[in-house]
Amino acid sequence: MEQHILVVDDDPDLRDFLAEYFADHGFKVTGVPDGIAMRRVLAEEEIDLIVLDLNLPGESGFDLARSVRTDSSIPIIMLTGRSDETDRVVGLELGADDYVAKPFSARELLARVGAVLRRVTTPGEGGTANLEVKVCTFEGWRMDFTAGRLTSPEGEEIKLTTGEYKLLTAFLTHANRVLSRDQILNLTGGLDSDVFDRSIDIQVMRLRRKIEPVPERPSFIETVRGLGYVFRPPVKWV
Repeated sequence: MEQHILVVDDDPDLRDFLAEYFADHGFKVTGVPDGIAMRRVLAEEEIDLIVLDLNLPGESGFDLARSVRTDSSIPIIMLTGRSDETDRVVGLELGADDYVAKPFSARELLARVGAVLRRVTTPGEGGTANLEVKVCTFEGWRMDFTAGRLTSPEGEEIKLTTGEYKLLTAFLTHANRVLSRDQILNLTGGLDSDVFDRSIDIQVMRLRRKIEPVPERPSFIETVRGLGYVFRPPVKWV
C-alpha cells in the first residue's frame, strides 16, 4: 500500500513539484496551502507523514505542529527558509521529527522522508526486533511493542511521536546502562548529517514530560553529567 504524504506549503509551484517527484517514487501526495486545508485533509484522509513549511499565511508551521501534536503522532518534517538553530530547536520541542532548510534538493528531502518513515515502522539497533517478548512494564507503565502503545499506570494511552517512541525503546532495552548521545543517535536511527546534541536533550525533555512523575525532578531518565543518560526504573519483560 502506497504511503500518503501531506505537503503543507503556500508555494503552489513547490507543492506541484513535490507531488510529482514523490509520486514518481511510489508515494501518494496531497498538497495544501495552509492550516485550514491541512486540518480538512487530516480529518478525511489517512496521512503517513506531513511535510510542513514554517512560513505560512495565517497560522505558522509552529502553530500547526503544536496543533497536530495535541492528538496525533503523525511524523512531521519541517521546511523553512531560515537556518537559525533556534528554529530547529523550537520545531523539535513542538514534536517535529526532522528539519530541512530551504533551498533543499528533492533527493535529500526524499531520503529524509524515507528515514523518518522507516523509524516509524522498523525497530532500530538494539530495539525489539530480536526480542522474543514484545511487552514490558516499569513502575506501573506498560509498553506494548506489537501494538506500538504506551499505557500509563492509570490505564491511559499516551501518544508518542516517532522520536519519543524510538528513544523510549532505546532506554527500555538498555535499562540501567548509561547511554551517550552518540549511542542514543545510533539506537534511534538519527540522521548523522544534520543531528546536533541539543536534539537529543530536547527529545529526552519531551519524553520526561510524558512519563516522569515530576518532570522537573526526573527519576526515570537521569542525566549523567558528561556522559549521557540512564534509565533507572526496573524493567520487566512479560
